[in-house]
Amino acid sequence: MNFSGLIHDFGPLTITGLTQGAIIALFALGYTLVYGVLRLINFAHSEVFMLGSYACLVLWGWLGLDQNSATPGLAAVIGLLLVGLVASILVSGATALAVEFVAYRPLRRRNAPPLAFLITAIGASLAISELVGVQTDRNVRGVPPLVRQADVIVIGDTHITNLQIAIIALALGSMYILDRFINRSRLGRGIRAVAQNPDSAALMGVNKGRVISLVFMIGGLMAGVAALMYDLKIGGTRFDAGFILGIEAFTAAVLGGIGNLRGALVGGLLLGVLQNWAAGLFGSAWLHAASFVLLVLILLFRPTGLLGESLGKARA
Repeated sequence: MNFSGLIHDFGPLTITGLTQGAIIALFALGYTLVYGVLRLINFAHSEVFMLGSYACLVLWGWLGLDQNSATPGLAAVIGLLLVGLVASILVSGATALAVEFVAYRPLRRRNAPPLAFLITAIGASLAISELVGVQTDRNVRGVPPLVRQADVIVIGDTHITNLQIAIIALALGSMYILDRFINRSRLGRGIRAVAQNPDSAALMGVNKGRVISLVFMIGGLMAGVAALMYDLKIGGTRFDAGFILGIEAFTAAVLGGIGNLRGALVGGLLLGVLQNWAAGLFGSAWLHAASFVLLVLILLFRPTGLLGESLGKARA
């Protein structure tokens, strides 16, 4: 164990962890929303994210940009980031709706057991991933250098860049908008009503089918935002980009209390920070293993997660 290394790099590791955790948190929202309403885990959500990560790259490619392009001016960068964000959230949202329509809706109509949903979701995940892998020859697609990273805040050895601040701010802003939507809007009340008691909600005129589609779409939109942030942070994507990150996002959702939106945010940020602390303490090989060790420890002492209720009573 390298305690001196952890102490020396504590600031950089924490900022890097918060940036990584912000992406994981937005990714985790899709899991916690679907579970809150359906009591099911959408294991195809990782491919919803992955297609969003490709969407903005394809759009930028159509505009003549690739990983070898020169960095455009500030006005052009802002415009490119906005159209890339729109492309990623639209593709991720549409993919999530397609997954619900093809893999979930027919099973719901037949009152299939939960195991059937699980198998179908895993099948859809593998099918989408392999299809993209074949189309891309399983190669990494690089991101155009749109953001020239520069230090904004320097505290000792801790350098906080403009990209890190933008990613964390975008994640917090997206989470705030979603939280207000779920708790204040008419559609949000419908989601909470179905999550609490589907039969009573139906008697009150809430269309359960539309609510489920809306939940999948919202989760897809949040995954699209995370996909753009991932592209900018990592600098590239590939057909299996959502696999490990998807497992980490699921871990974050359970860690925070699956079914609790704010729990997904807290779980994601905490997971990102603790992963990087573990990497600083034990070595980078422990980066991903630390997340699962942390999950086991938390659930041993608090089975409902940090902010969650019991899994049988989780709410969106």
